[in-house]
Amino acid sequence: MIRLFAGMMLLVCLVCPAFAGLDAAAINNAEFKGKLAGDDKINPVIVKAQVLLDRASFSPGEIDGKLGENAQKALRAFAEAKGLAVSNKQPLTSEIWGALLATGSDPIVVDYKITEKDVKGPFLKKLPAKMEDLKGLNSLDYTSPREAIAERFHMSEALLAALNPGKKFDEAGQTIAVMNVAVKESKSAVTRVEVDKTSQTVKAFANSELIAFFPATVGSEEKPSPSGVLKVISIDANPYYRYNPDYKFKGVKSKRAFKIKPGPNNPVGSQWIGLSAEGFGIHGTANPSKVSKAESHGCVRLTNWDADKLARLLKKGVEVVFIEREAANKK
Repeated sequence: MIRLFAGMMLLVCLVCPAFAGLDAAAINNAEFKGKLAGDDKINPVIVKAQVLLDRASFSPGEIDGKLGENAQKALRAFAEAKGLAVSNKQPLTSEIWGALLATGSDPIVVDYKITEKDVKGPFLKKLPAKMEDLKGLNSLDYTSPREAIAERFHMSEALLAALNPGKKFDEAGQTIAVMNVAVKESKSAVTRVEVDKTSQTVKAFANSELIAFFPATVGSEEKPSPSGVLKVISIDANPYYRYNPDYKFKGVKSKRAFKIKPGPNNPVGSQWIGLSAEGFGIHGTANPSKVSKAESHGCVRLTNWDADKLARLLKKGVEVVFIEREAANKK
């Protein structure tokens, strides 16, 4: 009886998953009705809002279909840029929704055919948890085609799987549903970057115009981020990571410097924007879901795709201003 009951429960879960009704049509046709469910399920309205924010260069971080901290930050920044009322209790309003819809009418979810290149690899069998164990690897690749595809389309792996039940991501020729995040890059060059250490955000300006916004992880107790004005001194894609034992990071016992080879799962991800303070920079991450939710090693951590986007907008010499919330309020 116990086995029968367990089997029936499993069948119920398979037939009525938490993501029932989640498909391309549900997301593409989603409409905001003035209220959002308070549960932790993937919400088609939030997926749509996150994609529209991403396209408008107000990054919600990883697109996961949930109204989390990063999505709320992006909605507030977008509303402020559009001169719309902002409420901490209601981060998405009918006015903000209308402004998001006005940014473009392209479908939110589109079909994508998995290619031979997508599944060829190489892939890591497992990403070591300890930094010291990374130094012997030939490269810091993705761990699976699913991880690579999810990051390519700025999605959480959970959302990718939920949209494609029963699909295998390691078979070329499979057609899957993905987020349509492609957008024309801004032609405006960034003239100033603001890193808010309190709100954990990065804003990029072209003169006085805010042209890009990103949620971020800024600094840590063991290595606080700097204060004041720095400048961009280098922009490097696919960087090596060099560990300095003087940093004395938690969990790293090595008393000698060591180097970790490039790759999206490198400790600084796919991009390094070096700043004019030794050892500090803006960079990507191997864990996009943890941006603004876990400490960095003193630098400014973005998702890999956000770090790549910011790098394309920057030039050497651009000022990067580190501010506290109090300093921001005085401006």
